[in-house]
Amino acid sequence: MAEQVWRPQGRTRRSTRTLRVRACVAVMAVIAAAVLLVPPLAHLDQQAVDLAAKLQPPSWDHPFGTDDLGRDLLLRCVYGLRVSLFVGLVAALVATVIGTAVGAAAGALGGWTDRVAMRAVDTLSSVPHLLLGIFVVAVFRPGVWPVVASVAVTHWLSTARIVRAEVMSLRARAYVDAAVSGGASRWRVAVRHLVPGVLPQAGLAAVLMIPHAMWHESALSFLGLGLPAHQASLGNLVQTARGSLLAGAWWPTLFPGLLLILPTLAIAGLAGTWRDRLNPRRRSELTL
Repeated sequence: MAEQVWRPQGRTRRSTRTLRVRACVAVMAVIAAAVLLVPPLAHLDQQAVDLAAKLQPPSWDHPFGTDDLGRDLLLRCVYGLRVSLFVGLVAALVATVIGTAVGAAAGALGGWTDRVAMRAVDTLSSVPHLLLGIFVVAVFRPGVWPVVASVAVTHWLSTARIVRAEVMSLRARAYVDAAVSGGASRWRVAVRHLVPGVLPQAGLAAVLMIPHAMWHESALSFLGLGLPAHQASLGNLVQTARGSLLAGAWWPTLFPGLLLILPTLAIAGLAGTWRDRLNPRRRSELTL
């Protein structure tokens, strides 16, 4: 009787999850194709100014319309998405490496190392990420790498906590106790048993960090503290489009905003599926 009750629900959950994954993969495939193929194939200058064509609504010639300088908004959005994704990927990678190293050291060594590392994490976490990011970019000139450094400095904290908790959980496993009892050094136990065990969680944290990094870069650019104004990024496009709203032009703000939201939703959906697969209890519930 229980099987007759749960099987239809299990099929519905699996089908819904499959549709969600396919939709997320399709969105990311379209975004990747646009970012990789459009700039090399489009023999147009994204900075080309045509004042006679300024603020034209979406049409066949300009699917996303034009901005206040007559530049093709579709091409600029693709270039902006390209820059924002690059910043998000690199910053997430750097932040994950830093957070994994700090969390693994704190969890594996324990003692004063753990106390110092976690107090540093708590202290930095008490400062709002955006304010700390503004301080970092204020030290340097506007550019891609200062923004990457700003995101990396402010986003490794959560990874460090996750990795530390996972390492401390692995330290209580029987095979780790057996390795220690067999005379394995602390370094060997960490390299052979602890670090490989936290890589899936660290990878998931890195994937979830990409949209956070993109939004962080967009916020800094919107405030005029991120990328230079002439360099297309999603934050810069939204910032420069504020004046167009007063003229009744909605497209310069809508399309960059959508290109910022869609990757966030797609990455979050894929990361949610990955998280369910890493959680044995959740995976067993989904297969009922």
